[in-house]
Amino acid sequence: MRLPRIFDQPMLTNLEHLGLAVKNLEAATALYTALLGQEPYKREHVPSEAVDTVFFQVGGSKIELLAGTSPESAITRYLEKKPEGIHHVAFEVDDIRAEMARLRAEGFVLLNEEPKPGADNKLVCFVHPKSAGGVLVELCQSM
Repeated sequence: MRLPRIFDQPMLTNLEHLGLAVKNLEAATALYTALLGQEPYKREHVPSEAVDTVFFQVGGSKIELLAGTSPESAITRYLEKKPEGIHHVAFEVDDIRAEMARLRAEGFVLLNEEPKPGADNKLVCFVHPKSAGGVLVELCQSM
């Protein structure tokens, strides 16, 4: 079934990154360094999400490894129920607030009322997997 478009211009401009949930960040970093044949370009702690992240550049997109740093972390809770692997798909947007409004109008459920600071110098917002075919979708706008 095709849904009607309510906007003429696409707001999602690029696949920004794939977020991979991992239990052991150092082991996963070594694995992806060998797999991709390159070192990560960035390591970052994100206190608001209680995660440590490692980023690899792959062409025009990125791979983000995420490991929880506390029992309350969404990544820690995720890994208690599911195996390591793809956690979310992130898309770059030019105007995150406009995209949030568009998605709400299309009937998507957002996990954030307002965008919040995320890793890699981005404003982020998440779309609930229950309204996105079972996939956690992240919107990212450069700050």
